[in-house]
Order: sequence, then structure tokens, then C-alpha cells
Amino acid sequence: MNRRGLPYLFLNAAITADGKIAPASRRFEPFGGPRDFRHLLELRATADAVMAGARTVDLDRVNMGPGPVKYRRRRLRRGLAEYNLRVIVSGAGTIDPKAEIFRRRFSPIIILTSGRASKQRLRRLQALADEVKVCGKDEIDFPAALRWLRAKWKVKRLLCEGGGELNGALFKAGLVDEVHVTLCPLILGGRAAPTLADGAGVERLAQAARLRLVSMKRFDARLFLVYRRADQL
Repeated sequence: MNRRGLPYLFLNAAITADGKIAPASRRFEPFGGPRDFRHLLELRATADAVMAGARTVDLDRVNMGPGPVKYRRRRLRRGLAEYNLRVIVSGAGTIDPKAEIFRRRFSPIIILTSGRASKQRLRRLQALADEVKVCGKDEIDFPAALRWLRAKWKVKRLLCEGGGELNGALFKAGLVDEVHVTLCPLILGGRAAPTLADGAGVERLAQAARLRLVSMKRFDARLFLVYRRADQL
């Protein structure tokens, strides 16, 4: 893939020992611990924009903002805007207008969708967000969407916070540069429980995204792992 014009995309997730990011109910129950939450804010402090899927935004009480003032100061010292852009992804345009993210308008909200979103849904989204971008006919064309974010909104570093369907689509498109994983000592099980990368997946091992471990730290019973695309090293 020609990576010119693309943001540097890094992904962050807390997972259980069996690779789950949430129970089968998909109810938000944080299990990463306080250190993991600080790590999330530290990563946000380096990003021009934070991105998540519609279900993550609907089900979790998150606003994808930079957090307390000390993290906003870090952003300013790095030459970034005090508040990061916020990007929501929904191929069909089904986003709950009462979601927490729409209650605080401290930074622009951008919605990426596809031609599957009806005109009625598009009008509703346009009333919620600062900009709605249709990228792709039946599914979101993620390379085109990310190039648009870089060109229109000057997004050089893009942090993705899931969920599994969005992560899976980004891996499949070959867009993920770096992966931050907090490995937690839990087993959730359940064939319906979301994993780090869901969706159709690949058909053969040769098609798998190849990563290399670049750092590993242990805090209490959790491991903080950082991987990068194998062809970067």
C-alpha cells in the first residue's frame, strides 16, 4: 500500500488473557485498572484525533477528550491543539444522538460513514457533528477516509480506541502502524464476546497482519505491550 498522505494510526485496547475486550453483553466494564486509564490519556495527549466505532460511543460513557489539565498541557507542549479532534465511525450512520460524546462540545466531532446511511440519518448526523463524511458506497473506504482526515483536518497521528469491528477493518486494510495492548489476568470466554479484532478476518495465515514486539512492561498483574508493523523495523 502507498502510505503517503495517511496519518500514523495507533491502536489502544485492554484485553483479557483470552483476547476479549468486553463480555458478550458488550456492557462497558473497565478491567484495565487505573494504570491502564492513565496510559490511555497519555496516548491521547500525543494524538491529533481520537477515533472509535459507533457502538463503543453508544455503549460507553466516553467523550474521547484529552482529560485533566495536565494532559492538555502536555498537548500544548508538543505543539498540538489543547483538545483533540473526535472521530466516530458508523457505516450505516446508526449513532445514538443521546450518547455522552454529544453532551460536551469542547472540540470538533467528525463522523465517517458510507452510502448505506440514509438521507434521513445523514441529516440527523449533520445536526450532531461538525462534519459528516461519506467514504465508500456499501462499506467505509478507510484508506480514503484517513487520507481525507489528513488533508482536511491535518490529522498526522490518529489514535483508535475500538471496538473490535473497527479494529478488524483497519487491520484488514493494512492501516495500523502501532498497537498498544494491556494484557489483563482475566478469562471472559463466550463466542459472542468481542475481541481485539472482529469482523470477517482473514482466510489464510499468510494474510495476517504482521507485528513485532517493541516494548513490554509489567505493572502489578498486567502487561503493557507495544507492537509495530513488522515492515517498520
